[in-house]
Amino acid sequence: MCTLKFVKEKEGIGCPSCYWNVVWTVWNPHWLQKKGGADRLELCAALVIGGISPGIALFEQVKSICDLPVRVLLRPRFGDFLYTDYEFQIIKREVELFGKAGAEGVVIGCLQEDGGLHMERMRELTAAAGDMKVTLHRAFDVCADPIRAYGQAQELGIDTILTSGQQGSCAKGMALLKRLCAMQKETGGPKIMAGAGVTPAVIRKFRTETDITSYHLSAKKIVDSGMRYRKEGVPMGAVGMSEFQIFRTDEEIVKQAKWELHKAR
Repeated sequence: MCTLKFVKEKEGIGCPSCYWNVVWTVWNPHWLQKKGGADRLELCAALVIGGISPGIALFEQVKSICDLPVRVLLRPRFGDFLYTDYEFQIIKREVELFGKAGAEGVVIGCLQEDGGLHMERMRELTAAAGDMKVTLHRAFDVCADPIRAYGQAQELGIDTILTSGQQGSCAKGMALLKRLCAMQKETGGPKIMAGAGVTPAVIRKFRTETDITSYHLSAKKIVDSGMRYRKEGVPMGAVGMSEFQIFRTDEEIVKQAKWELHKAR
């Protein structure tokens, strides 16, 4: 399953920089050709496990259909962000490959055993990224000291941090998100993008109670498979999940979220 995260940016009075980031869980060339009202795409695979690196062929196909800038998630596997040397070399090579292929940016994150950002590896990756934009993904949400990590991300020249405020949902993490947003205003550091549990109602609440203008939204719904013959009891890896339930993006939720985000502040 491929994932496209559609980002909408708007410049205007009372909304200096608004983004909506929709996790798109269906390969839809027609939607890409229309650009879906988006300004940027973020590309990954396997949304059901939180996203992993997409194949280069998928990236090339997206670029052949759509001329929007594309930012690519680089995560070699499911699980934590403490990578072996082998896994790290894969990530570094992917930075180079997607850069050469025309990616606008990469979405990365590496931690140490103690929960701190692995600065040596992050420096290598940001150096390999060159002029590409860099997003620090939700490795930030499981780091030991988010305030220190924010400063380190700024030192690395990272453009954006995707975070739930170190909670299971961004609504629960609002206090930290507000603090990080204040740090961004004070220092000019990485932009904060709120993610996890984002709905139109959450955007409405954040719009009135915080200065956050960037959101990561899945808007997913489950649809039934078109398979008539169904061999039950043979899971392909996701234990407890039916192989005949498919994640799709609910475009009505996307419309509602876009409306909430672009209301005058």
